[in-house]
Amino acid sequence: MSLAATSGNNSVSTPQTKIRWGVLGVAKIATEKVIPAMQRGQWSEVVGIASRSLEKAQNAAARLGLKKSFGSYEELLSDPEIDAVYNPLPNHLHVPLSIKALEAGKHVLCEKPIAFTAAEGQTLIEAGRRFPRLKLMEAFMYRHHPQWVLAKKLVNEGQIGRPLTIQTVFSYFNNDAHNIRNVAEWGGGGLMDIGCYPISLSRFLFGEPDRVVGEIEYHPEYKTDQIASAILHFSDNRTSTFTCSTQMVPYQRVGIFGTTGRIEIEIPFNAPPDRPCRMWLVNDRLSSQIDLAVCDQYTLQGDLMSQAILNGTPVPTPIEDAVCNMRVIEAIVNSGKTGTWVNL
Repeated sequence: MSLAATSGNNSVSTPQTKIRWGVLGVAKIATEKVIPAMQRGQWSEVVGIASRSLEKAQNAAARLGLKKSFGSYEELLSDPEIDAVYNPLPNHLHVPLSIKALEAGKHVLCEKPIAFTAAEGQTLIEAGRRFPRLKLMEAFMYRHHPQWVLAKKLVNEGQIGRPLTIQTVFSYFNNDAHNIRNVAEWGGGGLMDIGCYPISLSRFLFGEPDRVVGEIEYHPEYKTDQIASAILHFSDNRTSTFTCSTQMVPYQRVGIFGTTGRIEIEIPFNAPPDRPCRMWLVNDRLSSQIDLAVCDQYTLQGDLMSQAILNGTPVPTPIEDAVCNMRVIEAIVNSGKTGTWVNL
């Protein structure tokens, strides 16, 4: 694949201005959030979508205004007019289909969590190393939103003094036995679906934890974790505590606390694309509500990765970060089974 296009018969090379994306599957997050957002991007263009059902792919393409539809993932991957692939398939298909995409010469943006296990995620890293020209990133869209960029800046600048602890709650209620979030063999459960967020943000702000402890309750029918709470311990005695649940009133909020101040983020993960987001900075000098300009974090994510492809620069979040997140998830699960702290 080249990032230059030829014009007419004189083969004059012109720079490619947009990355042409293909989407694997017709998942709700793709058709309702990611594709429309990426279509509004400056550097990204979604040109095709694939499903194991050609009819589903055709219907999605018509609804979203896409040029191409495919009746198999392999057909999309073989199309030379697609530069990069977004993979929102169920968790157990993240690694195998992402590796197939790399082998087909496509850059890959894969939904979180990156894999079923950290070991499986490592196989994706190794596959990526075989294709150093190709970009590979986990789709943790929240990190690109200005509210998180600002939160990290405020913490690093000492606006809350010495950072001490993070508290997060993220929950929803889903009692549909057929929903993939409630199917254990497909990687369902709260930790994999939403617990990965408080783990990721804690690592984003504090670095890598050295030990964790967790308490997990499993659904009697689905056998997935329906509520999980954990403490992550970091150097300098910093901590992050969170609760996530698939069977609890919908809610999300993050508080970051230091010796002289705190930051509160109102909608930390599902940031709305159609209205300003709010956060608060309170310290020993001021109490301020911060209203952030309207933006779509999925548009930002698509453009940032597309720019990395076009410019040959590193992606915003290296794929190794995704496997580090998986290691923490696994440690919390192990702690829930043993009732003890687990070292990392």
